[in-house]
Formats: sequence, structure tokens, C-alpha cells
Amino acid sequence: MNKLNISLIGVPMDLGQARRGVDMGPSAIRYAGVIERLEAIGHQVTDEGDIKIASFNSKTEPHAILRNKKEVLEACNALANKVNEVMENDQFPLVLGGDHSIAIGTLAGLGDRYENLGVIWYDAHADLNTGETSPSGNIHGMPLAVSIGLGDDDLVNIRDFAPKIKPENVVIIGARSVDPGERELIKEKGIKVFTMHEIDKLGMTEVMNQAMWYLKDRNVNGVHLSLDLDGLDPLFTPGVGTPVPGGITYRESHLAMEMLFSSKMITSAEFVEVNPILDEQNKTADVAVALMGSLFGEKLV
Repeated sequence: MNKLNISLIGVPMDLGQARRGVDMGPSAIRYAGVIERLEAIGHQVTDEGDIKIASFNSKTEPHAILRNKKEVLEACNALANKVNEVMENDQFPLVLGGDHSIAIGTLAGLGDRYENLGVIWYDAHADLNTGETSPSGNIHGMPLAVSIGLGDDDLVNIRDFAPKIKPENVVIIGARSVDPGERELIKEKGIKVFTMHEIDKLGMTEVMNQAMWYLKDRNVNGVHLSLDLDGLDPLFTPGVGTPVPGGITYRESHLAMEMLFSSKMITSAEFVEVNPILDEQNKTADVAVALMGSLFGEKLV
């Protein structure tokens, strides 16, 4: 197994949505032993600390379409620059959220490092809303749309280029809560989606094989894994902001991570939406760390 130099980047932000608590996600994941787990596998881990998040003042935007846009934009700019920096130092970026709006920054930092980046979006949601289609104005439901060049101009043009990724280079796995506007966009852009129907019908092994071959056929020169813990069923990850019943199992998720490790395709990753306030004895953070173990090559024997 190739030993990696991993840069751990925390983004303690919960401003991309209305429910507080995911700002404590990076601390919960660290407390669950992520550094020790990855070092035990044999990787070198550098904890880069946390991106500084501005305090939100509700008086500054009483009628905004996008919730907390100014603060989210500032955080994503800082994260994009940090991700780009660690890539320049040949480090593997491992980002800990925080709500899923932080993926805007992660992908902005990766996008100018890869001319044909692939993305695996492991999530109950498609996150393809824009200000026009979002029922809530929550930016954590928009990062994939922003990254393919759709939505608010300021968010779309972080680091002064767009789009960050091509829609045909995206694979969504585990979707089961998709808004009407997102459905139309998926059809219009031809985005590859494996819903829970496909996972139930085909099995996780076949879904992952198809997902990986799909990206290989597009000659991607890197693959980013963006894993929202609500992709799993709430039975296994109760500490998430937007739980959706009927999700991916714990064992299926380990299998998916093990297959991604064996493929040697993953070049960066982020784990998001751990909310300790809603959790049960840090169970969701423990699951996140266990999945990272499988993604980075942990073996039983």
C-alpha cells in the first residue's frame, strides 16, 4: 500500500443551513481518533487546524435569498486557498466538515489542479439547487450546482474560474431526497445518479464498479470523494442535520470505501455534516472515522 502524506483540514461551519451544530463536526471527528486511525494504517498525518469562520450577524442580511452567503463565501475562499496550498506540497487533502456547503471551497481548490476532475458524491441529496430552485435558501443544498457553474456568481467564481468540474464527471451515490428543480437539472446535464433503488436492485458492489468504470471512461485524472454522513441510513448515523430514512447501510458503506481504496482512484476527500448535538455518544463521528479507515486501506487481516 502506498503511504500518503495526509493534510487534515477542519471547517467548523454550520452557516450553510439553518440547524446549528455541524460546526462541532471537525472536533467530534478528531475526538473519535481520526489521526490515530490513519497513522496506525501507516500514513503520515498533518493536522492543518481549522479554517477560521466568521460569526454571523443576522442584521446584515434580513432578506437574503441565500442564507449567510457572505460568511459562506468567505469560508469557501479560505478553504479553496488552503486546499490548493496543500496540493502544491504534494499532500492528500482530507477535509472535515462542517455542512456540505464547504464542498464549494474544496472543489474550487482542486479544480485548477486537475484538468478533468471526477467527483463521487455520496449523499442522500443531490445538492444541485440554485437560489431559484431552492425551497430553503440553504447553501448546503447547492454545492454541486455551484461547482458545475450554476447559481450565484460570487460562489461560482471562487478563485476566478468556472466551472470547477464537468457535470458528466459527477457520480451521485445514495440519492433518495431530490427536489423537482434538481431532477430537471440531472436530466438536462446528464448527471450520473445511483439512487437507493439501484443500490437495492444491483447491490453495492455492482454500483461501485459501474461508478468507477463510468469515471475511467471519461479519462478523469483525479477523483474527489465528497461524503455526507446522511448518505447512510440514520440508524447508523443519527447525528446529521438532514436525516433521510432508507439509506445506505454501514456495511455497504465500508464496502464502497474498500473498493475505492483498491481502485487507487481517490485523490482527495471530505466528510461532512456530522452534528454532535443530534448524535448519540459520538456515534456518527465514530462511523466517519471508521469509513476513513476503509478508504485509506485499513484491513482486518
